[in-house]
Amino acid sequence: MERMHGTTIVAVRRDGVTAIAGDGQVTLGQTIMKTGAVKVRRLEQGEGILVGFAGAVADALVLVEKFEGALSGAKGNLQRAAIETAKLWRSDRILRNLEAMLVLADRHSLLLLSGNGEVLSPDEPVMAVGSGGPYALAAAKALLRYSSLPAPQIAEQAIRIAGEIDLYTSGQATQVLSIGGEG
Repeated sequence: MERMHGTTIVAVRRDGVTAIAGDGQVTLGQTIMKTGAVKVRRLEQGEGILVGFAGAVADALVLVEKFEGALSGAKGNLQRAAIETAKLWRSDRILRNLEAMLVLADRHSLLLLSGNGEVLSPDEPVMAVGSGGPYALAAAKALLRYSSLPAPQIAEQAIRIAGEIDLYTSGQATQVLSIGGEG
């Protein structure tokens, strides 16, 4: 059976603005099945929380739903909700087999939530996951260090650059969401 690849997600924070972008390409073997999958969302729960996900879509949606429940119980506290979701993900016999990664962001934090039970906060205000994650991460770090672009443009350009290297990244951001700043 051919393996499905999909989506590169990148998150960047600069000057009080946090942005997450996703490319939305889903590839089965050597065939591009979809280019416009939306895997970046603004959550209704909590104030100003963004989530991007890579991996199996159904698995990621279950995890986002569990995270939203934890977020409600944690009264909007991103880190507490992420830790509770990771604990549930690792301890539940069904959930522990889900194959996805979540990038979570609010105005102050970027977090990676993985099925290994990790809740990671990056040393620099940038992270990326998915098929083109390493390339998008390198591009976003360089743009963050050596340009004056705002966070949403850095995220979008990092997706574009990753698409020039990774076969499974389209290079076009299907969605760029941001929080913070003036508006």
